[in-house]
Amino acid sequence: MRTGTRKDYEQCLTWIKPSFLWMMYRCGWGAKAGQETVLAVEIERAGFDWALRHACLSHHDAGEHADLGVWKRQLKESPARVQWDPERDLWLRPLPYRSLQLGLAGEASRRYADEWTVAIRDVTPLAREVRTLVRSGEAAAAAALLPRECPYPAPEGTPGLGRVS
Repeated sequence: MRTGTRKDYEQCLTWIKPSFLWMMYRCGWGAKAGQETVLAVEIERAGFDWALRHACLSHHDAGEHADLGVWKRQLKESPARVQWDPERDLWLRPLPYRSLQLGLAGEASRRYADEWTVAIRDVTPLAREVRTLVRSGEAAAAAALLPRECPYPAPEGTPGLGRVS
């Protein structure tokens, strides 16, 4: 099944945010304009790993790219990019460790849409319920509703992994 043209895939950058609370920070609990719906997209592990193996860091890091020009070429040619941002707590404050964000373009975007996606669920009601509980001071009840998340054993060579692990 095709969901878009090659040109569509080449021009967009789709971001996967595996952390529920980081996504809540990004979309303001589903309240930011244009981000009122929050979807949980389940993808195949093999696809996620493929994207990580074919990714480039979204920013230049002299520890990984001694040559700025080489990094710029890799970024332009890579179908995926990795960005490490501070993880968030229930109040969306930054934590002292980082969470992966994975951007997909070109081939990776096409594979994500056409091959890797297993299920899509609307978690907007959950986002709103957790936000309501947090705002009413019921942190334990809010935390109990959070999706189960555990560290992901990223494949060897994942960009930036050595600096955050």
